[in-house]
Amino acid sequence: MLEPSDAQESYRTAFSAVKASPGKLTEATRVLAQAGINVLTLSLADTREYGILRLIVRDWTRAQKALENAGFVVNVTEVTAIEVEDRPGGLAAILEFLETARVNIEYMYAFTFRTGDKALLVFRFDNADAAIACLRARGVNVLDSVERFARAEA
Repeated sequence: MLEPSDAQESYRTAFSAVKASPGKLTEATRVLAQAGINVLTLSLADTREYGILRLIVRDWTRAQKALENAGFVVNVTEVTAIEVEDRPGGLAAILEFLETARVNIEYMYAFTFRTGDKALLVFRFDNADAAIACLRARGVNVLDSVERFARAEA
């Protein structure tokens, strides 16, 4: 959940399989709240029986422990966050850069704070080092710290 790795400017994100039933998402967020963990980003995808809850938080080890202690299955992966202009074609340009570099996107999600300002994109790449090098070479702002990510809305 948001902590740079030693190898690259990426963040660890925990995702949990949440049984597709009323109250499970509430339970997961309640567990985090009781542990004093603020959620910076959340994405929920569904399968027939489970939801995949992806979270970025400041203290991912504490979040992982709290969720596991409450019976949730948690896997930790690395994601990369970037900042782009919120305008038509902003996402398309990023995807074209990555396509040219032959980087595969395993998943992504995006959000904005104010329309017309900046958008934040969170990616899971098959090769994060290559993706980061490609994006930086093209002047894309790769967020390299938890505090910059948390304050990106400012």
